[in-house]
Amino acid sequence: MNLFSKIFYKKKILIYGMGKTGLSSYNYLKRDNQIFLYDDNKKTFKKKSLRKLFLDKNKIHHFKFDYIVISPGININNCNLKNYLRKNSKKIITDLDIFFSHHKRNNIITITGTNGKSTTAKLLNQILKNHNRDSRLCGNIGNPILLEKNISKKTIFVIEASSYQIDYSKLFKTNYAIILNISPDHLERHSSIINYVNAKFKLVKKQSRKDFAYMNVKDKYLKRKIKNSKVLSKIINVNLKAINNFKKKITNPYFSTQGYQENLSFIFSISQKLNLQNKKIIQTINKFKGLKYRQEIIYKSNKIKFINDSKATSFASSENILKSLQKVFWLVGGITKLGDKFVLKKNECKNINAYVFGRNKSFFVKQFRNKLSYYCFKDLKSAVKQVLIDVNNDSNNLHKTVLFSPSAASFDSFKNFEERGDYFNFLLKKYKVKKIINVLK
Repeated sequence: MNLFSKIFYKKKILIYGMGKTGLSSYNYLKRDNQIFLYDDNKKTFKKKSLRKLFLDKNKIHHFKFDYIVISPGININNCNLKNYLRKNSKKIITDLDIFFSHHKRNNIITITGTNGKSTTAKLLNQILKNHNRDSRLCGNIGNPILLEKNISKKTIFVIEASSYQIDYSKLFKTNYAIILNISPDHLERHSSIINYVNAKFKLVKKQSRKDFAYMNVKDKYLKRKIKNSKVLSKIINVNLKAINNFKKKITNPYFSTQGYQENLSFIFSISQKLNLQNKKIIQTINKFKGLKYRQEIIYKSNKIKFINDSKATSFASSENILKSLQKVFWLVGGITKLGDKFVLKKNECKNINAYVFGRNKSFFVKQFRNKLSYYCFKDLKSAVKQVLIDVNNDSNNLHKTVLFSPSAASFDSFKNFEERGDYFNFLLKKYKVKKIINVLK
């Protein structure tokens, strides 16, 4: 056991939040430490072995913990233990800190940004695997990082990290930091765009002189941050137009939008440093199937396609795909995010019809007024019904796209964006969309 890993050896630790991340932290730490558990929802503790370790909220302050492992989904400013956490903020750590204490000698690539993290992380992991590298995809996508087994010195970690994970971490450092883009997001948690950018940029500030940071240095938020920060690592400016050199060879329609092409620019940029072959990179890109509910094509023909982009929870995540389409029937609605703005200009919206559903219609109406045509509906079901009627009646010769890209969170009507995406697919089957496609052929 090296000295660094002894940080979490024979310590008294509170794990707050018993979802996938908290449970993996418990299983990783329990052998060598004294562990106690807490969750805002006591019903989480179904197993007797875990129930024994649960601490009542009123008793927690009697214990002197060395560390508090917190799950990224917990808002420390709005949770049952908020006062306790404020007093003990220096003890707060994450599963990324625990992981780093044991595997700091491995190569670590960490991807963050507002949009495209999951797709970019999954694609880079597949590219590394196709180069016969022992690459592991973890973090905010898929398995928590502490579930990884059979790790060797050659293992490379591709980590998708959210602003919450980075913000809460104390020890974690990465050899390669990738910040894809920045737009206002999660401001209800971070309070301001400045705090949000600071959380993302912390990934870079923790790096050493031997490390590399990839970003668009012309980004208005990052440009200001770079200028006012002491950064030790080498900052590599990612030329977002560099992808033009490879466009003719990329045949996968999944990467036809500007946003995804910008993400590919980051892939090619870091691939140079990792000595990866362009031929294998392009082969992997062209075979890449993408992730569910991220600009996922559900049905298509020569005249129309249906896209499920339920993962889109802000305007920024919808705007790039909107700009790449000809005639759009856009389904949009949900819980809007603080500070979010629809920035497309009127001339960019002339072929967009928005079908606004849900309780927050007034917010969307205010954003769309004098820019595009919009219609309001009680719920997603009624909006989809009208879209299908309008698609049938539309005589425009432009290629049509029914785009389900809500630009808002799902929690007003659904558990998460996956359930929302499932429901949209269910509606398409219920209303027999395949028949519509056959008519339009």
